[in-house]
Amino acid sequence: MSASEVHEYIQRLQEPQRTTLETVRSRLRSVLPDAQEAIYYGVPAFKIGGVGVAGYAPARRHCSYFPMSGSVLPALGEALSGYQWSKGTLRFPVDEPLPEELIVALVQARLAEIEAKRG
Repeated sequence: MSASEVHEYIQRLQEPQRTTLETVRSRLRSVLPDAQEAIYYGVPAFKIGGVGVAGYAPARRHCSYFPMSGSVLPALGEALSGYQWSKGTLRFPVDEPLPEELIVALVQARLAEIEAKRG
């Protein structure tokens, strides 16, 4: 899977999800310039060294961000106020991309977790 397949996936989406997720993708790409884009577990995602760092997808009434770990979102706690989330999914409005600062925090938390596991 490649970045072109991710592009095709996003282009098939209806508005406003398409524009919202294009913005999320762009923000992730700026934070993870060396990451590989792919369809991972059925959703567009960014991977580093074959390990999932961040994924995102549309839903009928919201969009979702997937940190590819069950411990990233609980660790960010207060930074997620105003959003609905569970251990593995952060939900956000279909017409409001996640703020760049939050994406940076999510990615940094996941990268720190990956680094800690590699030791």
